[in-house]
Amino acid sequence: MKEFESIEEILDFAINNEQAAADFYNKLAKESTNNDMQKYFEQYAKEEMGHKSRLMKIKSGGVYTLKSGSVTDLKIADYLVVNKVSDNMSYQDALILAMKREKAAYKLYMKLSEIAPTLELEILFRDLANEEAKHKLKFETEYDDIILKNN
Repeated sequence: MKEFESIEEILDFAINNEQAAADFYNKLAKESTNNDMQKYFEQYAKEEMGHKSRLMKIKSGGVYTLKSGSVTDLKIADYLVVNKVSDNMSYQDALILAMKREKAAYKLYMKLSEIAPTLELEILFRDLANEEAKHKLKFETEYDDIILKNN
């Protein structure tokens, strides 16, 4: 069970997740044979790096304490998705993995907004959750339009 002692630890966790998401989308962009989705993946990688930048800016502003002192169980496993991108991954599998990653990121940021020690951080985490939800919707729409309509 992971226990966070400071908002700095939570921010580090979120920053690392944003970098992993950017790496994931860059890899999918390089492997994509669909030009439109390649552009989407590249755009999402840039957006995830923007999220990382926002988090790093907040972190550099100072050290915070959590509302309750510490969070005993943030249920980190609920927000992690195995990042298994393979060379022969189908477009369908890439979309499914992307949807799962965005859903996990949304849940994480909503949970972080609940324990944020300041209104500024609460708003930041809710904004990030909203952006992740928009990403998920885009992937779901693409899945519906391309995969489900072709099957």
